[in-house]
Amino acid sequence: MSFEQVKVKIPFGIKFLDAVISVPMRGLHVHVGVVLTHGAGGDLHFRHLVSMATSLASNGVLCVRFTCKGLNLSYRTKAYRAVVDYISKSKDYKLKGLFLGGRSMGARAAAATAADPAQLPVNGIDIQGLIFLSYPLHPAKQQKKLRTSDLLLLHQPVLFISGTADEMCEKSLLEDAIRKLTAPTTVHWVEGANHGMGLKGRTEDDVMDEMNTQVLAWIKEVCGGSDDHD
Repeated sequence: MSFEQVKVKIPFGIKFLDAVISVPMRGLHVHVGVVLTHGAGGDLHFRHLVSMATSLASNGVLCVRFTCKGLNLSYRTKAYRAVVDYISKSKDYKLKGLFLGGRSMGARAAAATAADPAQLPVNGIDIQGLIFLSYPLHPAKQQKKLRTSDLLLLHQPVLFISGTADEMCEKSLLEDAIRKLTAPTTVHWVEGANHGMGLKGRTEDDVMDEMNTQVLAWIKEVCGGSDDHD
């Protein structure tokens, strides 16, 4: 399925956030959207985000990816909310549901956005699920500093995609944390991958294909198994 990419400037206080909306060519029949953002470094052009947006839009799911620089989680979360507010109000894309996601720190911003009940639903649109790529459960070599406060407040379905060698998400610690969550949770482990999803013996494209396949299958499951996401 073909798609178009629309560059937009999203209002954020006195500033604007750069964003790209990947829109399936089915126009108003596309009712599900995904919001993605990058980690502490990078921007909306980060390869994993571009690959996932391409995969989603090619399969009928609208995707918004945006840039927000800075290491302050509160600031990043406010920016995330501005993007969700923008896309949910848009008259060009009549969405019925949104999935919030991101990589690393971007995943934390998505979690913080969805964890605040005062923010939901957004302009009448439900948050249907969360997609966490390389969720940074703890700082590197600081396994006792767990970042679980927002995760414990989630009630939407959650998908974690993490590497088994992620230095910021020890496998056993994530499994322990998940047992404490009330939200329906799925985890896909990329065997041998580090926090950046790199590993010996496999190309980056191969790993991205694996991640994209998992995300699409999970969204389809959450949406009730419909191929067209209507």
